[in-house]
Amino acid sequence: MPPLLNPRLSLSLKPFFLFSQSSFAPRKFQIPRQFVSVKSRTFSSLASEQSSDNGGSSVGGGRSGALSPSLVTDEVQRIDVNPPKGTRDFPPEDMRLRNWLFHHFREVSRLFGFEEVDYPVLESEALFIRKAGEEIRDQLYCFEDRGNRRVALRPELTPSLARLVIQKGKSLSPPLKWFAIGQCWRYERMTRGRRREHYQWNMDILGVPEVTAEAELMASIVAFFKNWNHGIRCWF
Repeated sequence: MPPLLNPRLSLSLKPFFLFSQSSFAPRKFQIPRQFVSVKSRTFSSLASEQSSDNGGSSVGGGRSGALSPSLVTDEVQRIDVNPPKGTRDFPPEDMRLRNWLFHHFREVSRLFGFEEVDYPVLESEALFIRKAGEEIRDQLYCFEDRGNRRVALRPELTPSLARLVIQKGKSLSPPLKWFAIGQCWRYERMTRGRRREHYQWNMDILGVPEVTAEAELMASIVAFFKNWNHGIRCWF
């Protein structure tokens, strides 16, 4: 088997390895029995026991019971290792597929002159109610933050797009051609292939009154499936 290091480099490093192995050998430390317990105890009680074990004297002039009364416990709460219902993990094999798909999203978007944008995952709850009405509240992951503000995880991207355009106002020069690939959440009944967490590819054109904007978006979808070339036949 060929050496892993250059021979000259190996000779120069060998003394260091020998020194490291002899000087930094792992040591075993014994944990005092008073720190291993199945019952909830406090630091002060542990300090008192430490003092009584030493005959009531404290080392270095310290006083017993001087530690903070923070709770110490060895009880471990069982945690479900599965992701929350409706969500999923992306191990390497799935992440490669997702990256491949998102790469085609971005490639087609830039081919048609779209610029990528993104928005906060957390938005005002009123933003989505304004678009979809009060009934959307039952589908939102919403809560009240510590500032007493009603917020929600975004169920889609379009309301955030409208908010950003209004915020920028006259500083924007239409027409705008933006695209986004965002993670969204909807708390609704799950079906096959439909989870509570999903990704949305948005391509938006603003400031073009003619139907040419819709035609360009349709052309971009056709280009996506042609570039994908995954056994799907398109008639256009």
